[in-house]
Amino acid sequence: MQGKKDYQEKLFTSFRLSDRIPKENFYRRLKEALNLDFLYPLTHQFYGESGQKSIDPVVYFKICLVGYLENITTDRGVMDHCAMRLDILYFLGYDVDEELPWHSTISRTRKLFNDDVFEEVFTRVFKLCVEAGLVSGHTQAIDSAPVKANASMDSLELKVPAEDLEEHLSKLRVQSSRDRKAKENKAPKEQQEITASKQELQEIKSRNKRWSKDQDMKPGAKNKGSKYTSNKTHYSPTDPDARISVKPGKARKLNYLCNIAVDTKAHVITDVQAYHADKKDTKYLKDTVTRLNRRLRREGLIWENLLADAGYSSGENYAYLENKGLTPYIPPHGTYKGGPEGFQYFKEGNYWLCPQGKKVTFRKQKMENGNLKDNYFTTRADCKDCPIKKACIGKSHEKRINITAFREEYERNIERVKSRRGRYMKGKRQGTVEPVFGTLKEFLGLRKVNTIGIRQANKCMHLAAIAYNLKKYLKFTTRKVKSGANALQKCQDAAPSIIKAELMAFQAVLILLFSSQKVFVNRASLA
Repeated sequence: MQGKKDYQEKLFTSFRLSDRIPKENFYRRLKEALNLDFLYPLTHQFYGESGQKSIDPVVYFKICLVGYLENITTDRGVMDHCAMRLDILYFLGYDVDEELPWHSTISRTRKLFNDDVFEEVFTRVFKLCVEAGLVSGHTQAIDSAPVKANASMDSLELKVPAEDLEEHLSKLRVQSSRDRKAKENKAPKEQQEITASKQELQEIKSRNKRWSKDQDMKPGAKNKGSKYTSNKTHYSPTDPDARISVKPGKARKLNYLCNIAVDTKAHVITDVQAYHADKKDTKYLKDTVTRLNRRLRREGLIWENLLADAGYSSGENYAYLENKGLTPYIPPHGTYKGGPEGFQYFKEGNYWLCPQGKKVTFRKQKMENGNLKDNYFTTRADCKDCPIKKACIGKSHEKRINITAFREEYERNIERVKSRRGRYMKGKRQGTVEPVFGTLKEFLGLRKVNTIGIRQANKCMHLAAIAYNLKKYLKFTTRKVKSGANALQKCQDAAPSIIKAELMAFQAVLILLFSSQKVFVNRASLA
């Protein structure tokens, strides 16, 4: 007989969320594992003693985590999603008939809390992973990737000299009504003034010429009026902390740099930080190492090896890591040559010997483009009648060698990277930190930050890393080593009485065989 369901709302009903959520549900397990009560004393300083009650700080962080766990990047979208899911309501501590916080409350609370609160939540979740045995600590892989800022390249403004700034701004106010420009200029006066030297401006001008000639070979070839933009000549009035950056094969965008460290045991994120995207990775290594080393030591973990790509390569970094007692596996940058071809270095006298047997002696150390270099010169008399002078120094009067002052650190690192263990560590790094970045960008809402400013971007990156570590923690099951005796005991407990007797007889035979073999060995030794 065919059935037909007739729906009629009840005036009174008995309903409990805890009865509707399965025990194996992700958010139910997360609610039992994650205790955020420490946030109440930690965030008490940000609230006054009177007025309306704000959103519960524990509820706020749980809502933020739901957004990253569900890969939803907008506050409005997160709240709409939470209202439709019973398991998420149970996780937040809300009943089906309770009204959730307004979406604007999420953005205001994010600005209210400082970075230390988000870092403390990250540290507490990291402790859970350490206690579960997910972190070994001895080998850490570090890498960085650009994350798109919440600003458009169309809103870029040109930096001008300080004396022409007011006139330039007045023209922009007139154009802003017609063009796609920022309504409010949030950049400070210092950033609106041009700081590039004449030489740098000339280099940018020549780049613009090459850019227009090669436009047919680049993305966006139809836009013939495009210009080569640089952080030295342009800034974003929408998000002044965002910087123009580009990766090979990608378009130029306003980005932030997300720098993370990952433990190689179970790929748990051990450190995360937002940086400006206009500097090289080498500039941020010391800051990352200091912060990460402090966090690992606080948990009783000893850090030994650091894995990174060539972007972190520099002599200063090699020397710094060795002084810290860390073993770096960082391939050298392609610009390092180890010295001029055909010249031999002598450490005892600290000089180079040219192919004609002339000494190139040490003169001084000098900072060049932020790098400490050793300068070696020959005398004019040595090079005056040299048969290979034209090929060696051209029209100069003496041979000059400018090489990094950390040559020994470079050579030790190169030898370490080329070893068998170094090749193994390279594969370890590629299989550890790079998949983590892919997961954060594709599945945990870190493809783009929906906030303004580097401090707010740093909070978003911490929340994405917290969500990642929590998923690792809940998926982890302790692997117990099963010995033969334990397996036999489990079989005895589970088997019927007849099988138990057979197992006991078999165990007795094994004991007799082992004892007879032992006696035979003893007799053979006596003979």
